[in-house]
Amino acid sequence: MLRLELIQLSKTYPAVKANDRVSLRVKPGEIHAVLGENGAGKSTLMKMIYGAVRPDEGEIRWNGEPVQVRNPAEARALGISMVFQHFSLFDTLTAAENVWLGLGKHMTLAEVTARITEVSKVYGLDVEPLRPVHTLSVGERQRVEIVRALMTSPKLLILDEPTSVLTPQAVETLFVTLRKLASEGCSILYISHKLDEIRALCHHCTVLRGGKVTGEVDPTLETNASLSKLMIGAEPPELKHEPRTPGEAVLAVRELSLPKLDQFGMNLSSIGLEVRSGEIVGIAGVSGNGQQELMAALSGEDTRAAPNAIQLFGKPIGNQAPQARREAGLHFVPEERLGRGAVPTLSLAQNTLLTRTEAVGRGGWLNTRQVADLARHLINRFNVKAGGPDAAAKSLSGGNLQKFLVGREIDANPKLLIVSQPTWGVDVGAAAQIRGELLKLRDAGCAVLVVSEELEELFEISDRLLVIAQGRMSPSIATREATIPQIGEWMSGLWDKKKAHEVTHAQA
Repeated sequence: MLRLELIQLSKTYPAVKANDRVSLRVKPGEIHAVLGENGAGKSTLMKMIYGAVRPDEGEIRWNGEPVQVRNPAEARALGISMVFQHFSLFDTLTAAENVWLGLGKHMTLAEVTARITEVSKVYGLDVEPLRPVHTLSVGERQRVEIVRALMTSPKLLILDEPTSVLTPQAVETLFVTLRKLASEGCSILYISHKLDEIRALCHHCTVLRGGKVTGEVDPTLETNASLSKLMIGAEPPELKHEPRTPGEAVLAVRELSLPKLDQFGMNLSSIGLEVRSGEIVGIAGVSGNGQQELMAALSGEDTRAAPNAIQLFGKPIGNQAPQARREAGLHFVPEERLGRGAVPTLSLAQNTLLTRTEAVGRGGWLNTRQVADLARHLINRFNVKAGGPDAAAKSLSGGNLQKFLVGREIDANPKLLIVSQPTWGVDVGAAAQIRGELLKLRDAGCAVLVVSEELEELFEISDRLLVIAQGRMSPSIATREATIPQIGEWMSGLWDKKKAHEVTHAQA
């Protein structure tokens, strides 16, 4: 008997047909991948299974019986749990309180807190139950979502980009967990753009393109190239990362130390780094080790730094606001797309005004036509799938919104671009496009600082690498001299300062 069967499921929105007669079958204990580029309809399909979206037509069968899943509560009652790509957590509540909300009233908050600690230890997913969600990084929030889903002992677990901000070590731990769940009879629907993961983990793969099923394969018999071709119709373009001699120092951070703003934050201790024109510097690290605090200090969200601790072209900016930094050429892409990079309910055109002011005239008057033209230009230049400049930011798939936000800042011709998690939840084609644009920017003489938890990405585009751990920064090392095991060791804070200094000095 099948655990789940979808028969000719369809869903249409005003601007797009998200799913067009999709059929899918999942067996008990099967890890089933759903693969497709951004906007292919994967998330909408999962939301219909979970009851968060109602299908326009088609049938869902659960253990052979037709069912109507009218809301997530009914889905959970059946034994279906889901981890969303865009988190469904209340910022003002603690991790434990968020988990408690989804479990009903059969457990007390104290029991839930103890259970979270137990489950997180069993599955190797570090979660602090008493921390307010607003103090958590993206990676830490993702762990809360996964633990919350595991605590319901699901019969079907839906995972939408579960490893997008997890470290390689955490991914391996999660895979052990998922294989254990599958061996116990739990079915898993697994959405990921990481083709290596799908080939290593999944038993079966359904491919979507433009809302339709375009193929079903055994991923263990496929290559990354063949899966890419099924997904986007072609292999992703190869990145050309040619050696360049960097120019003058654009960003210089010297002895940056900041106490944490709240009890769950991370102190920054004597941070030092430099980014020169015409180079990409990558910062690796386990989520929650000071990345958020560093990005806030560099972007101007946190202006407590001593003026000289952060310098742009030799001028102190440590206490300047974001607007002054943008006017000096510093542009920033935050890790949180919705709520920080973009206002979810505003249109793409309106969201350009968050960092682009070309259309703002004297006295604050807006040239609405120019605002719309800029959004249209970004949509076309960066191949964003959207319903036009008036489409709400929240209506875009995660990857398409990411392309728009990264494009908004690249298109501003920055002198220094700081990007956090540039390809989080982005398909292979879009990720290659974003990375290619960052390399073009670097080749044009821009200084680029990239913070990412995807080591492969950092090795692919960075000229130099650093690691942040426990609020401290490692020395830099040329990417060509670094290895993934070495950087993984540094992510635990284990770097030999003397040896690393000698390596860096020899390469200077």
